[in-house]
Parts: sequence; C-alpha cells; structure tokens
Amino acid sequence: MKHYVGLDVSLKETAICVVDENGVVIREGKTFSEPEAIVAWLNESGLPLAKVGIEIGGLARWLYGELRAAGLHAVCIDPRRLRGVTRTMPIKTDRNDARAIAQVMRVGWYTVVHIKGDVSQELRMLLNNRKTLLIKQIDIENEIRGVLRVFGLKLSGRISQVTFEQQTNELTDGHPRLAAMLRPMLVARAALREQYGVLHKMVLEIVRREPTCQRLMTIPGVGALTAITFLTTIDDPDRFQRSRDVGAHLGLTPRKYASG
Repeated sequence: MKHYVGLDVSLKETAICVVDENGVVIREGKTFSEPEAIVAWLNESGLPLAKVGIEIGGLARWLYGELRAAGLHAVCIDPRRLRGVTRTMPIKTDRNDARAIAQVMRVGWYTVVHIKGDVSQELRMLLNNRKTLLIKQIDIENEIRGVLRVFGLKLSGRISQVTFEQQTNELTDGHPRLAAMLRPMLVARAALREQYGVLHKMVLEIVRREPTCQRLMTIPGVGALTAITFLTTIDDPDRFQRSRDVGAHLGLTPRKYASG
C-alpha cells in the first residue's frame, strides 16, 4: 500500500502527517525543521512513501533538495490551490495543514512548483539584493528632497547621482542645524551607493562570462540586467513544452485574454 506525506514547515518545527492510499491517517507528529530530523522521523515509520509534499515557502527549496538527496520523492506544491482545501477547515493549525497537504498529494490535486538550480537561485538573490540597495538609496534621496522642500530649498532640475550630495550641502550651507540633521542621511546614502556599486559590478562580471547573456544582448534593446534576469527566470528551458508558454509564464498573454 502506498503512503503519502504532508509537511507543514515553519521556522523551528515541521508538522508531519502520513496517510495511506485510502486517506486514513497512519501517523502524525512534529519534528525540527531540519532535513536530518525529518528523514529520521519518516524512516522510523518504516512505511513505503510514494510522495512527500511541501508547500513552497522560505525553507521549502532547501528542504526539497535535501529530501531528494536522501532518496525521498519530494514535491513542492503551489499554495494557491491548497488554500481551496484549507479554507473549509473550521480550525486552521499546523497539524491540519499537514493533513491537507498529505491528502492533496494522495489525490493529485496540486500544482508542482519548479525549483530552480543553485546557480539560478544565487543569481536571483544577487539581483534582489542589488535592487534592495537601489530602492533604499532612492528612498533616502526622496526623504532628503522632502525635508529640504519644507524649508523652501529645492533640488531642481536634473541632478546626477554624483552631484546629489554636493548640491544638498550647497543648499544647506546657511542652515547649520538642518545640515547636521541631513548629514547622517547623506552618509547612509553614500554607503548604500558604494555597496550597490559592488553588487552591480558582480552582475556585469557574470554577464561577461555567461554566453547565454551575451547572445541575448545581441537583441536590440536588451542590456545586461534584462539578459541576466531572463536567464535566471527561465532557469531550465526544457520545462517549457512550447516557446509560446514562456510568455504566459511571465504574464504576457494576448490582449483578448488579458484581465486588465
């Protein structure tokens, strides 16, 4: 008889439920959210496990790889379809969520989430970190502009990243208290800009070494950032049966089917 496992993963503990092919709960409990602890808990049952379901989340990608390496048929599933099951529960707990995941693994009512390779995930983190530093830098600049505007001081015209601090200091030259308040903001902005440059340089170095990015950049209008973003988004081209599926995956649908 086949058995199916549902894992509801949280930061410290993971709720586990094992059901048979008839939907009967055979064993359930909790263990630490570590691959070794989960594998040991499952091995204690001595049951043949057909599939192990994990709802995609913060630790899911890491656990998925480790469970696969341990010989378990782990599957990451889309939480949106799972919500249709858990929404009917009178009480939502980790235990009940694990039961729901085990049941959908049994009946096959789930959507598999593609887990990207380590290289693609590292590139995605690099792009996200770069974007975060850039957004924080822009937030500080907008805050400084707003503070200056309150006192009638305007950073008007097109101001480059290099001259932003210089022009701010010139405007606050006759306002020592205001200049003292803005100095920490300018220092923080300079630090963000410096570290953003470090990450941006890493992106450009990767693009120079990546032949796929170089090929994509031969397309008019495609630069380094677009090329590497497309590369890490697609990850494995073989997971798309047809080339037109890529557009739908990226949310680019024909106008007559668009929602807005």
